[in-house]
Amino acid sequence: MKTKYIDLIEQTFDFPQKEFTLDDHKLQFHGIDLTKLIAQYGTPLKFTYLPKISENINSAKAWFADAIQKNNYDGKYHYCYCTKSSHFNHVLNEALKNDIHIETSSAFDIDIVENLKAQGKINDETYVISNGFKRDQYVKNIGRLINNGHKNCIAVIDNFEEISLLSQEINGNYNVGIRIASEEEPKFEFYTSRLGIGYKNIVPFYNREIKENPKVNLKMLHFFINTGIRDTAYYWNELSKCMKVYINLKKVCSSLDSLNIGGGFPIKNSLAFEYDYAYMIDEIIQQIKQACDEAGVAVPNIFTEFGSFTVGESGGAIYKVLYQKQQNDREKWNMINSSFITTMPDTWAINKRFIMLPINGWQKEYERVLLGGLTCDSDDYYNSEQHMNAIYLPKYTKDKPLYIGFFNTGAYQETIGGFGGLQHCLIPQPKHILIDRNEAGDIETQLFSAQQTSKDLLSILGYDYGINNSLIESETHITEELIVKQ
Repeated sequence: MKTKYIDLIEQTFDFPQKEFTLDDHKLQFHGIDLTKLIAQYGTPLKFTYLPKISENINSAKAWFADAIQKNNYDGKYHYCYCTKSSHFNHVLNEALKNDIHIETSSAFDIDIVENLKAQGKINDETYVISNGFKRDQYVKNIGRLINNGHKNCIAVIDNFEEISLLSQEINGNYNVGIRIASEEEPKFEFYTSRLGIGYKNIVPFYNREIKENPKVNLKMLHFFINTGIRDTAYYWNELSKCMKVYINLKKVCSSLDSLNIGGGFPIKNSLAFEYDYAYMIDEIIQQIKQACDEAGVAVPNIFTEFGSFTVGESGGAIYKVLYQKQQNDREKWNMINSSFITTMPDTWAINKRFIMLPINGWQKEYERVLLGGLTCDSDDYYNSEQHMNAIYLPKYTKDKPLYIGFFNTGAYQETIGGFGGLQHCLIPQPKHILIDRNEAGDIETQLFSAQQTSKDLLSILGYDYGINNSLIESETHITEELIVKQ
């Protein structure tokens, strides 16, 4: 009878896969020796595998190029990175190697744009698509960017007042887009997105606020739905409605030449994940062209704002199972040396599931377990996988450490979790490792951020080091000693 963990995986999935392989019964991720990584840096740790960012960007650009050629599509394609997915410098550095553009969401994003310009990593030809609800500082920063010569900044109008606010800050002419307030799926708690302007109001808004305004050029219509780009009747129906708005707007606005279809490409969340990216892109291009041809208007340039798709599959987290608690005759709790709430907040907030696999122990028998975090919060747990509605791991034994990895966690988890700040129950934030390849293709790693110490957290909390310095140093030593023992 096949009862080993490797048997379970091979019987359930097509394994090994492109990014997941075994070497000496130990898990490899894109050829990275994770056991060696653990030996060098310890756990808990988070990592970013930078080459995966470029790989996904270039895959999408190739799919769009193929679809444009296949459909004799006259418009151009522009790949934008949605910075809110991960604002880190190392992420932007890697993404910008690939001739892409940027989508921003708030005031400080513009400061990042200006920093990148000062470093020569982007220039005035780089599109900066400024999305989001705009007030005060965000409007001022957009105005400063445009006034300083960045004419390829397109402010996407989210509400009726933003035209007048932007016009007060911007000295000359400027380009705008209009975001469609898309209708949500029936299962949502509300009918229409809070973002953007309703379908029926867009053409009247253009005629009222933009058409006769000598400062404003409408260049883009922005379309995005929360459920992402998926092969569903709902998505195709919303895209069709979007095209009707685009065509009606194009007929009264000759400067309109671009359609932004937003983000929403899914990323791999299970070993059973299947998604035909090339088909979806081809179908989108085909439907846009067909609608425009039938209406006798020119096809638009296509913009996308992929965030999770760009950076999500580059990230991972590795934990050690510290202890197993048998709470009753059925439930075994494997306690990890960190917290799910603090390091992967989406698992707690929106019940999101990532790919979870053991790093070692693949030749052991498997058992069904629950995973528990270190905080005293009852919600700090992980109890199922999308592909099997349960967690199975190699059997835990005290004499042989068991390490587990969560993969494709690179989008949103650091910013939602409050990177560098307070963590629930003051559980320290794990160390973060950057992984890259040199010109010879060899793996290179570096420490991006060390694990938080007691001193880091007490400093945020405002404790007086002059009075309690010896206590802090003692607690820091004890914390680090416990980590080493783990």
